Order: sequence, then C-alpha cells, then structure tokens
Amino acid sequence: MTLLQVNEVTHAYSSSNLFRRRKGTANVLQNVSLRIEEGTCLGLLGASGAGKSTLGKVVLGLERPKQGQVLFQGHDLYEMDLKTRRKLRRNLQVVFQDCYSAVNPRMTAEKIIGEPLSNYEKLSVQEQKSVVGELMERVGLSSADMGKYPHQFSGGQLQRINIARAIALKPKLIVLDEAVSSLDMVNQTKILHLLNELRSTFGLSYLFITHDIKAAYTISDSLAVMEKGQVAEYCENKEQFLLSSHPAVKGLLGSVLSEHPRYRSKERLYTSK
Repeated sequence: MTLLQVNEVTHAYSSSNLFRRRKGTANVLQNVSLRIEEGTCLGLLGASGAGKSTLGKVVLGLERPKQGQVLFQGHDLYEMDLKTRRKLRRNLQVVFQDCYSAVNPRMTAEKIIGEPLSNYEKLSVQEQKSVVGELMERVGLSSADMGKYPHQFSGGQLQRINIARAIALKPKLIVLDEAVSSLDMVNQTKILHLLNELRSTFGLSYLFITHDIKAAYTISDSLAVMEKGQVAEYCENKEQFLLSSHPAVKGLLGSVLSEHPRYRSKERLYTSK
C-alpha cells in the first residue's frame, strides 16, 4: 500500500539583491514525483544543492510547494483541515543531520524524548517516564541517563535520543535528513543497524535523504537520484541502481569507487549492505 505519494511537485524561492529588491525566482524542485510503500525505505541521493532537503521539507509539510501535490495516507498535506492534519502529523516524524541543534540544550533526555508523548498522549508522569525509559533502552541507551542534558552525550548518543523521540508515537513514516552524515563511520554503522532493526520491529517506513551512497545502499529498498531539482533516476531496487547507465548514477558510483581500494568495485558495494 502506498504511504506517501509526491505528484509533480515544483517549488521555488525568491531571490533578492543587496538592497532587498526582488530579482526573480529560482526553481529548487521541478516536477518531482515519487512514492513510498508501507514498510519500505526510499533512499534519496544527490549532490549538495540538488533539492533533497527542500523536498524533505515539502514532504514534512514545512514548505508548501508552488505546484503539485503531496499525499500522505491518502490525504493532501496542504489541503486537509487542521483536525485531520494534527491526526496525521503524529504519523510523520523527522530526524535531522545536526543532532545538537535539533534539541533544546536546556531539556533533559527525558523531556526531549517525551515531548511528542506530551503533545499526543494522555499519560501520567510515571507512565511517561516508564515509556521514555523503554525508548532509551530500545535505541541502545541506558534509562538511567534520562536526567542528563544534551552536552553530556556524544554525537552518536544524542542522535539515538533524536531517533527515540521520532519513534515515540510509532509513526508510519520518518524522514531522515542526512541523519548519519555528521557521525563517524563506527557510529554511522551502528545507527544504520538500529534504523533497520526499528523498521523491522515497528513496521516503519523511511525517506532516507543523503549524499552518502554507501549509507543509502545499506538501508534502502529503492533509490532515487536528484539532480538540479529533478528526479534524474528512480530505481525500484538496488540491483537496478547498480546497472543504471544514467550519468548522475555513474557519477555517484564513481565517487564511491575512487574513495578507497576496498570500495573500488560494484560487487563490494553490493555485498556491503
């Protein structure tokens, strides 16, 4: 069943000069269409400036597109009434790249993770504390640390807190916007393993936005490549991606293959999933 459907979305930002005089608009997205089925992960690849993060904001309901339609669970995100929007919003969560700016530094881990529970669930203080503790354990942290503040955690640990917050309401879809890009390779591997485990446990779906082809290949079922605000190539499965002759895909594969001898074969990329 299709969970998310993006239909011919176009979006643009106005540009201005030094004196704030409007110079015109520049298309960031142009007729973008894609879909995500329930329980699957779509990897959205592309170089910096390709429009990936803007599309993520459109999917999250944060940037109303100039044209096109975003359907989530069959409802148009930008045409639904406030009651329906609030009901569906709990099923659409996000994990950003910068784990530190994504949290309030004055809030404890308990309050950060418990924020969506406070907004949507009617739990007692003790019930919420118990749920937060379980969520921390679920993402590989100790419930004994729920009283700690963001600066007392490492980057990898803090991203786990962000993930715990994102899964607190057991949403249908999580947008992961460069969620592992700022982490070292060891923590990247651990977080990707965690995300796969959570998807299996809770039946989650992901939109995995990244420029890192190895990370995308590890976690994704299907892959889309963006270039200059458009979907240059869409592959239903990873095998199709490896066989693609599109220049954008070849460029991405080439950048991986030249990075280190161990990644200088497509076979190596395939077996590293």
